[in-house]
Amino acid sequence: MLNLPILPILICLPLLGLLFILLSPDNDDFAEQAKRSALWTSVSNFLLSLYLPLNFDKSIPHFQFVNSFDWFNSENLKFSLGIDGISMPFIILSTFLILICIIYLYPQKKKSMRMYLASFILLESFLIGTFSAIDLFSFYIFFESILIPMYIIIGFWGGERRIYSAYKFFLYTLLGSVLMLVAIIFLYQEFGTTSIPRLLDYSLPFYIQVWLWLAFFSSFAVKIPMWPFHTWLPDAHVEAPTEGSVILAGILLKLGGYGFIRFNLSILPDASIFFTPFIYFLSVIAIVYTSFIALVQEDMKKLIAYSSVAHMGFVTLGIFSANMQGLQGAIIQMISHGIISGALFFSIGSIYNRYKTKEIDFFSGLGNKMPKFSVFFLIFSLGSIGFPGTSGFVGEYLTLMSVFSKNTLVAFLSATGVILAAAYMLLLYKKVFLGEVNTNTEKQSSRLNIQENTTFAVLVLIIFIIGIKPNLILDYTSTSLERIIELYPISIF
Repeated sequence: MLNLPILPILICLPLLGLLFILLSPDNDDFAEQAKRSALWTSVSNFLLSLYLPLNFDKSIPHFQFVNSFDWFNSENLKFSLGIDGISMPFIILSTFLILICIIYLYPQKKKSMRMYLASFILLESFLIGTFSAIDLFSFYIFFESILIPMYIIIGFWGGERRIYSAYKFFLYTLLGSVLMLVAIIFLYQEFGTTSIPRLLDYSLPFYIQVWLWLAFFSSFAVKIPMWPFHTWLPDAHVEAPTEGSVILAGILLKLGGYGFIRFNLSILPDASIFFTPFIYFLSVIAIVYTSFIALVQEDMKKLIAYSSVAHMGFVTLGIFSANMQGLQGAIIQMISHGIISGALFFSIGSIYNRYKTKEIDFFSGLGNKMPKFSVFFLIFSLGSIGFPGTSGFVGEYLTLMSVFSKNTLVAFLSATGVILAAAYMLLLYKKVFLGEVNTNTEKQSSRLNIQENTTFAVLVLIIFIIGIKPNLILDYTSTSLERIIELYPISIF
């Protein structure tokens, strides 16, 4: 087996592609050159990322593919990269969704296409760095750097209220991370290291764990986002361009769940046990409350945005159940939601590109006009509901089974979210795709282009593959999760 420094390569290759994109002529007539550079970069990085699962040892719970570089001439402060079974699926998700975004937007024309493509390629580098960082300072730098290209994507290529939405997104997430930086500095002062593997071997007094837990929570609760820290998300989704919404829902929200597993649960187990009822309370409210809000939305993107908050409620329930079913359910739910929410936002983007509106009441009978597209959208909707055979079912089933073993009432209240999800998704489908074709729906071309067909077909295939064979992911995560579960010898609620 080749001993490649694969993680530094995956981080640096997009930066090399970024250089080629920026050197392309900034002219609409030459946008094709920038598109080709972005496409080849994203294809190459996705194919290289497959080196990780193909060479990953599932029996080892510790970090693999580790690379460490001196930083600030300090032995205890290094730039360290590595992955385990928890982080590896998210790196594959990142490289895949960036590639799908580039394919989807290939035939489109946007102002400053070169800079638009460059923002996504830069974002890919930061995402891979965040999921592969095994040093607290390295993680924080990548984690915060993600805000810059995402702020630019929303602020420059968003809708009418793009400046307000980009500012709100940036401010919420930045302020939430300030306390996390304080916690990182405290851990360095206390133990003389920011290495995550080394920190896992230390223990802290309970009262210190509580304050550190709240500091990390302040950042990840905003990012995921949990109720009541979710108010930035609907605005950001509505105003973001299609590809921006896909990355925002598909990957950026997963940083919160990943952070809870990597830091709150792993490093601060006693505080996690203490705060589990609090997390359950917020998660149930997120599932039920935002589902009811989704039911009355008039904008398609805002409906999917509120549904994302509800789906992330299942994720936090699973994480803080702190058993194998719950943690595996949470990871599958995050991966599944990344694929399904991305598919739904791509679909809404295709509708918007033709009709220049996302208003639900504008449409009727679109299924008669676009029958193939209506089948794609129905599959994505069923996946979002958690229909058996789709990836959405696996995550919700494992999570609810886990929560049921901890608290029957919480499980019952959470299960109502599944019913509400069916209500708002099927209502959306009924209003837009069923019924008679109205004059608004009639006036545009119904053919999907080759990029749209490719995007939707690939996403449908993955939804069914994960739904039928979830062990393709779960086999990689189980050993790493067992190391965390060992910290929880007692029932936690």
